[in-house]
Amino acid sequence: MRIAVLDNDRSQADLICQVLTSAGHVCQSFDSGKDLLGQLRKDSVDMLVLDWQVADMSGTEVLRRAKEKLAGTTPMMFLTSSSAEDDIVAGITAGADDYMVKPLRRGELVARVQALLRRAYPAQNGAEQLQFGPYIFETRPGRLLMDGNVIEVTHKEFYLALLFFRNIGRPLSRAYIHEAVWIRETAVPSRTMDTHVSRVRNKLQLRPENGFRLVPVYSYGYRLEKLGA
Repeated sequence: MRIAVLDNDRSQADLICQVLTSAGHVCQSFDSGKDLLGQLRKDSVDMLVLDWQVADMSGTEVLRRAKEKLAGTTPMMFLTSSSAEDDIVAGITAGADDYMVKPLRRGELVARVQALLRRAYPAQNGAEQLQFGPYIFETRPGRLLMDGNVIEVTHKEFYLALLFFRNIGRPLSRAYIHEAVWIRETAVPSRTMDTHVSRVRNKLQLRPENGFRLVPVYSYGYRLEKLGA
């Protein structure tokens, strides 16, 4: 599932994303409410994990404005240093589905996130297996199958392919792809991303005769198209 994380401490946001990515999700981190809300105007997400207070606005304000842009079933969780009862009550009252107090406990975070996702998207079975036509993504082991046959892909190729299939028909910018797949790598040469995209296209046989086409979007990024849809 696609999860957006907002935390005033960028290193903390990246750590949260690392934990959630290891659990099989696609994650993007932000350190300002303005940046997060700006991204939500362009792309939807399946879940939000929010800090209680960031530099430019309160967590409750981010929550309120995010709810205007996302589906009503989108789960939202506060993950924050504030353990004050008043803050917890305010967060839940504002519409959060859960409230977790730092320091970050990896196992608990994954368990809480999976529980919220199972409740919000029961058909996805906790996002452990996702199917798109002949392709099956098994996110728990990170295994990819086409027509029942395993496709040998690297960790990054797996999540790059999953990112495209979760966004069929939607152009994805290079910046977004970098943030979602190369989470902690600040400098990724353009040719590195192009090479990974080319490998995904070839290994998954994303050709018109198979019903899909992975194409570049000039001066922006890439888009996976489902033909005949």
